Amino acid sequence: MPGALATQFLAGADVVGVERPGGSPLRRSPAWPAVGGGRRSIIVDLHHPADRTVLDGLLAGADVVVTTLRPRTARRLGLGPDDLARRSPRLVSVAITGWGSAGPWADLKGYEALVMAKLGMFHAKRRLVSRPGPAYSSVAYATWGAAHTAVQGIVAALVERASSGRGQHVEADLVRGASMIDTWSWFEHLVAVRFPDAYRTVEATTPAGDPVSALVYPLLVAPTRDGHWLQFAQVEPRLFAAMLTEFGLTPLLDDPKWAGLPVLATQELRTELLEIMIRKVGERTLADWQQVFATNPDINAEVFTVASGVLDHPQIRHDGRVVVLDTAEHGPVRRPTTLVHVDGAPLSPPRPAPRPDEHGAELRAEAAAAPRSAAPRSADRHTVAPHTAPGSPASPAAVPTADADPAASVPGGSPLAGVTILEFGLMFAAPFGTTMLADLGARVIKVETLAGDTIRRILPFPELGAVRVMQGKESIALDLGTDEGRRIVHELARRSDVVLQAFRAGAAERAGVDAATLRAVNPDLVYVNAPGYGTDGPCGDKPAYAPSIGAATGIALTEAPSAANATSLAEIKSAAVRIRSASAVSSLQADGLAALGVASAISLGLLARTRGRPLGPMTVTMLATGMHALLEQVVEYAGRPAWPVVDEGGHGLTALYRMYPAARGWVFLAAPAPREWAALATTLAADPAVEPATDPLAAARLAADPRFATAAGRAEHDHELAVALGRIFATRPAAEWEQRLTAADVGCVQVTEMDAELQLQTDPVLAAEYASPAVSPICDDHLRMGPPVRFSRSATRSPGGCLAGEHTEALLRELGYADEEIKALRARAVVG
Repeated sequence: MPGALATQFLAGADVVGVERPGGSPLRRSPAWPAVGGGRRSIIVDLHHPADRTVLDGLLAGADVVVTTLRPRTARRLGLGPDDLARRSPRLVSVAITGWGSAGPWADLKGYEALVMAKLGMFHAKRRLVSRPGPAYSSVAYATWGAAHTAVQGIVAALVERASSGRGQHVEADLVRGASMIDTWSWFEHLVAVRFPDAYRTVEATTPAGDPVSALVYPLLVAPTRDGHWLQFAQVEPRLFAAMLTEFGLTPLLDDPKWAGLPVLATQELRTELLEIMIRKVGERTLADWQQVFATNPDINAEVFTVASGVLDHPQIRHDGRVVVLDTAEHGPVRRPTTLVHVDGAPLSPPRPAPRPDEHGAELRAEAAAAPRSAAPRSADRHTVAPHTAPGSPASPAAVPTADADPAASVPGGSPLAGVTILEFGLMFAAPFGTTMLADLGARVIKVETLAGDTIRRILPFPELGAVRVMQGKESIALDLGTDEGRRIVHELARRSDVVLQAFRAGAAERAGVDAATLRAVNPDLVYVNAPGYGTDGPCGDKPAYAPSIGAATGIALTEAPSAANATSLAEIKSAAVRIRSASAVSSLQADGLAALGVASAISLGLLARTRGRPLGPMTVTMLATGMHALLEQVVEYAGRPAWPVVDEGGHGLTALYRMYPAARGWVFLAAPAPREWAALATTLAADPAVEPATDPLAAARLAADPRFATAAGRAEHDHELAVALGRIFATRPAAEWEQRLTAADVGCVQVTEMDAELQLQTDPVLAAEYASPAVSPICDDHLRMGPPVRFSRSATRSPGGCLAGEHTEALLRELGYADEEIKALRARAVVG
């Protein structure tokens, strides 16, 4: 799926999907009519010499090849990076794996759930269930992360190739992809480890739902009088003040009892305030609240939706982000349009998913005609992949030939070196998109208010919430409400390549940083809008935060489907814990999903400009990104295949794809493919520790049990199979099961019961593989999660964060301001 999502994003290119005999397993996914759209299909048997010749021909004409194979499998099939590099010096090869190509986890199977379990992500979601232990997360965060870091790597390599004429190998993986979604958990753990006596991390609430963190109030979860659950989003201080006003609670601010509100001194007061606010929500119906949201732009809450409900969101409809596509195979398919819109319309028209081998004849003819030299054509090329493939036909004028001077780019330099991005954004969802591109060499200049971004003050330890999102940036603090402040940013825009703005609808125009204004200053700008909802429309001026977008897109109720059935105060608070765990855990939420989409949109704009095909103003929203990340739940059509749902206990999807308690700890078993059953059953049956403690049918005779002899039988008797496997796994510690089953090439890992951020910081072997040293004015020398992708030839960076306005004077001097002028600007509070 990560390969398919990456190439779907790039499907304005000529994408060739290379499928195995019988067709890709992705065709069984409910998302296939959308994720498979816009590509050509060919069936290739990689073990057949004639078909290998066809694949060689396709590769000879390709710009990019994407594989989703384990590293050792790719090498065995002759599709490793060295094999592909020998075919063409201009080929960009991209490997999307579960764990990366090196390190202690490299050869584990790359199932999403194995990565999430091993990283401690299921531990982070433990509040989804009432039982002790980790809980299964049903949103494919790691898959989305790997797909879009791959997109950014592909585009960066193509941009670099435009000057060097040379291709290279790019690595993306689910571990790094999932880590890109974390907002500040990494640095919470870093500070807690460094200063255990002064600072510790705590849960947002008690298990019963009583608040510990003050963030619970602005991100209130509560039902209306008629039973509709709302997720509020009032994090900015002025927005929280508006919330208190609407609730009629402003008198509390003058009452000594509530001194410091919302940061309160005792648990009794914290609980009392939450219960007051829950009752206030319950005094009105949904219609009453919707009237409030329609008339007060500073108050917003989303109704928790499920499945395809997001397709009917008023902002999604207003933006034209849903299309009904008539297809020969599935009939009418209702699905999202492209993630990126340009000039207010989809980037490209949607196209149906192909039938297996639908384009086999024409592609075989193209492969036969392709040159077999080491320097394939520079124009009219496509992208191909065993599993997926991105790339783009290009005019000869737009793409350098294979004879381009390799010295045109600095060997080992960063692929986006020389690119300057000017950022106008708050919090995390859009700004972290530019942070990822800073790791790839882009210069990012962040414009902040004189007080700095709110995210700098969101946690009690100073600046902690902002360290990650400020990595690699230069910060200038100024007042955009002044003519002088606007003149400064206009001059910065004149010298920039990209502008990212993520304000609510109308704010960019009022500040003088909208697309029309800045493109008048610099017509070559790549201009990207990245608001929560949209640049106009019914919700464009509404505040958007991760929990509210998680409610609107279905993330929350996908993970906690039965939470919203409570009536009493105690039940409501308990249910809110589950819902909050579904959409507000800082390491897994809609902010990170959106940031990945923002980085991909900026990358796409840069590639278009590099190829002489500049795009108009681009728009990618948090709401639309959440919808795309849940394609398997969202796409609608007749005969849509049933998709497994999480079991009541929150263990997983099926007996062969779920968690089990072991003699010590938990294991996650991932062996859903029919071909994996024999190895699993044989290994378990041969284990000498199993037989004395279990029913023989569940152990020694498991492989021979007629109920489980076929895939259909195992599906029919899924509950019985889970019971049998549960008895077996209870006989050994989880670590031993991981060792034994991994040796048999069965997907099984011990579930890590600590947060990923703490694990990767404290395990030196893992830190060496996935983390990088950095320096920041807040954390001094520290480890941070490494860059999102790796390149075979280009360099990446791992810079630290910065303070608000840290680079104001340096940037003003760069613009030509003298020291006396800077001093005067500071005295007039134009800059800070």
